[in-house]
Amino acid sequence: MPLHVPPAPAPALRSVLAALGSPTAVHEAHTPALRTVQGPLTAELPLPVHVIDRLHTSNLAAGGRPPRTRLTAWRFLIRSGDRFVAAADTRLTADGWTFSHFFEGPYVTATERALRQAESLGTGYQPRLLSVPELYMLTLWLHGAVGADAAAGLPAAADLLVPLAPAPPGIAAFRPHTVSELLPVLTHRLTRQAPPVPPPVAAPAA
Repeated sequence: MPLHVPPAPAPALRSVLAALGSPTAVHEAHTPALRTVQGPLTAELPLPVHVIDRLHTSNLAAGGRPPRTRLTAWRFLIRSGDRFVAAADTRLTADGWTFSHFFEGPYVTATERALRQAESLGTGYQPRLLSVPELYMLTLWLHGAVGADAAAGLPAAADLLVPLAPAPPGIAAFRPHTVSELLPVLTHRLTRQAPPVPPPVAAPAA
């Protein structure tokens, strides 16, 4: 089932397109792939980037609510031909959303892979990114409320989290888990009482 990719704020997209059209911005980026690519570049698959604040204080393992999250960026994957070669982040300033920086590396290919995997789950989701700074971890957050405001909202217990590679030791990348299963594992890990990682949510047979 197709993912319901949320529309990005128009100023965020415009700022990324302007940066892609700027030889100075592309040349100064720490992204060799952008500097050497031939042909046009496009910005696709906008994803809101949310951050979990103070995961170690969450009481989700005891049946409480998930920890608070906050929107920190909109991220676009940069396509050249038939592949994604980099990503672009935007940030919110007093003047609105504006281009922040380009980057490349494993999270670009991992995000693409996780999105393709999510399309095979058989359920409609709104894709987001959820960062856990305390564990240096990034996940694809598959939010069940497909029509929700992509800039707001808490992870629901039945939402899926897909750890992206590289994942923390002991956490398998690309295995989807419900929020109610995975966040307690991460919380316990921070308190050095990590329980076994729960079984992944199985995708339906093709």
